[in-house]
Amino acid sequence: MGSTYNAVGSDIHTMQLELNTPGLWRRMACWLYEGMLLFGVVFLAGYLFGTLSQTRNAMDNRHALQAFIFIIFGIYFVWFWAKGQTLAMKTWHIRIVDVEGKPITQTRALCRYALSWLWFLPPLMALAPFQLGGGESAVIIVGWVVVWALLSRFHPHGQFWHDAWAGTRLISSQPMSR
Repeated sequence: MGSTYNAVGSDIHTMQLELNTPGLWRRMACWLYEGMLLFGVVFLAGYLFGTLSQTRNAMDNRHALQAFIFIIFGIYFVWFWAKGQTLAMKTWHIRIVDVEGKPITQTRALCRYALSWLWFLPPLMALAPFQLGGGESAVIIVGWVVVWALLSRFHPHGQFWHDAWAGTRLISSQPMSR
């Protein structure tokens, strides 16, 4: 009986270790690294869009290009999140799972993608009626990102709120052995 209890207890302990939320600094470093990697995705998407639409000037078809990149980002994130990790998440040993610790579905990944725009949409909507310069806009957007990240401190498991609303969790993952 005692050995069964120890085995169950160790399984619970292992599961708690597996569902350990990475620290805020590590998640934000992953977030910044993801942003750097997305420059390549934007470059390729912009090149593809420009080639297919025969756009010669960057300001022509600007809104169509933005919509195209939004869709490309959605495909990128939904695909990799449904597989468990993006390249940046692999680098920082972070994995995305549902609240039970299981891999997420593409539907849940799509929901998380839509909700993840809370990182940018509130400040962009607040800036829309004003004609602010680039520096002022950057300060407001970066300020909101800092506030949104710090709000994760109020979540019981330290998760970002868009993860809580999407039914997902970011957890620490073990590096792959070589």
